[in-house]
Amino acid sequence: MKRHTVVVLLCLWLAGCAGQFFHPMARHVNLPSDRGLAYEDVWLTAADGTRLHGWFLPARGEAHGTVLFLHGNAENISTHIASVDWLPARGYHVLLIDYRGFGASHGTPSVEGALQDIDAALRWLLARRDIDRRRIVVFGQSLGASLAIYYVAHSEHRQHIRALIADSAFASYRDIAREKLADFWLTWPLQVPLSWTVGDRYGPIHSVARLPPVPVLFIHGGRDRIIPADHSRRLHRAAADPKALWIVPDGNHIDAPQRPEIRERLLEYLEMWLKISPSRPID
Repeated sequence: MKRHTVVVLLCLWLAGCAGQFFHPMARHVNLPSDRGLAYEDVWLTAADGTRLHGWFLPARGEAHGTVLFLHGNAENISTHIASVDWLPARGYHVLLIDYRGFGASHGTPSVEGALQDIDAALRWLLARRDIDRRRIVVFGQSLGASLAIYYVAHSEHRQHIRALIADSAFASYRDIAREKLADFWLTWPLQVPLSWTVGDRYGPIHSVARLPPVPVLFIHGGRDRIIPADHSRRLHRAAADPKALWIVPDGNHIDAPQRPEIRERLLEYLEMWLKISPSRPID
């Protein structure tokens, strides 16, 4: 490969590396009401002043707990709502937020910014009088799962998080970038040097061992071609108890919550960890 071609590719990669993990869409393709769901439009403010938008889906009847849902790297909450739209009918409040730059949220996407956005969402939940602060679960998918692992491991509010569900997480920003570079013949020879331009400070593999006492459940499709299931296996090995790993043998990327049998298992998992324990703070 000629030197000038290598330089051009490198420049293109460096120019795009800040946004390579984010592919936002502004337009909402549907609303929760289109699915027969009651909801509140939510506006909150991140620590740096960025205005964020989300939807709060109230539980039907008595609430068993609250789920903070963090979607993947593409589109917005309107295209990811199917992963959690079944939870209100089973007794769970759900808060879905769009990271900055996604949907109606203001700002420009970044990993650092998204972590601030997650913190703003959790603080918003903790401020609500109708939320049981002892029964909050963080549920992330794909990029959202990887962000969630880092956030929960470092959050000053972690005493309020009863469990973490990480569906189709990648273990390392650098590693997933290298794998994607390896998928394309033109960038395959440069996969290692170019991947090192990707910062991995927030890589979940470096933080997952800090999660206890928060229990973590890793879910991954065995046929996931976007993020291979080995990422969740690595995270599970690096994590400390309490932890669990569910590999769905014929599962694809983030499709586990669409399966009735996985939904029932998730409800059992939530019920197990949302029981109030005297050893955990209940302020």
